[in-house]
Amino acid sequence: MRRIEEIKEILPHRYPFLLVDRVLHVDIENGTIECLKNVSSNEPHFNGHFPQHPVMPGVLIIEAMAQSAGILGYHIRKTDGDTIYYFAGADKVRFRTPVVPGDQLILRSRLLALKRDIWKFACEAVVDGNIVCSAEVTCARKEIKS
Repeated sequence: MRRIEEIKEILPHRYPFLLVDRVLHVDIENGTIECLKNVSSNEPHFNGHFPQHPVMPGVLIIEAMAQSAGILGYHIRKTDGDTIYYFAGADKVRFRTPVVPGDQLILRSRLLALKRDIWKFACEAVVDGNIVCSAEVTCARKEIKS
């Protein structure tokens, strides 16, 4: 299990935009990952979305799935240099149930395709065993020169 400090070594995101709290399982051979995102009422977006009925914005759920996919990409193709995975697109996005404070999002990503430095992942976010969001997420891998 990778905890937050190890995740910060992989992802460039920081509060309030780091949306993966823990890596639960990585299977490089099968190209899959499972991560955890604890949804807290203290997150800043709940102040305005919506004050009387807080709901996690869908774009943040997609971003959380993309971050889990980026961590998977890191594990599949480790490099000597610094690498970043840019969110490049989402297809087949479906929202099924609102995500609210107190929920635990299980973020699952599976590598679908890899062409040069363009990665495509099948992703889903699950709460209490129910899929709340699914999408195909595309990331572009980029080496960062120091």
